[in-house]
Amino acid sequence: MKLHLDFRSGVPIYVQIMEHIKELVVSGELKPGEQLPTVRQLATDLRVNFNTVARAYRMLDDAGIISTQHGRGTYIWDIPDEETSHKLRQESLEAITKRYLIEAKRMNCEPDEVEAMFKKILRDWIGETDDWALHQD
Repeated sequence: MKLHLDFRSGVPIYVQIMEHIKELVVSGELKPGEQLPTVRQLATDLRVNFNTVARAYRMLDDAGIISTQHGRGTYIWDIPDEETSHKLRQESLEAITKRYLIEAKRMNCEPDEVEAMFKKILRDWIGETDDWALHQD
């Protein structure tokens, strides 16, 4: 599982971990029943404090997205119902949008520049070809 953290964003690391895992669930990259790395392993992989990952996992567990079974591990919970899935999608979209705007602000972009670029990319995306996503990044 690859998570990308931005230590300069001002967004708490545990929130970034939660948002990335939600995004992976919503996109289907993490499937129900799939096991997540242990708290210690993910903390080591991300080079963050154990308690940071534990907090993210605890909050995801409380939200019903994952299930931690003491002594067995942490797993993605069953497929969320339509309402929960919609809510997760909206939360993930909001998080992605905020990250985008944080980066734009860091680059000293003006709001009209950001809006114009967003609209341009959105038009390209709407008229996308089958391999549009392959040419991104």
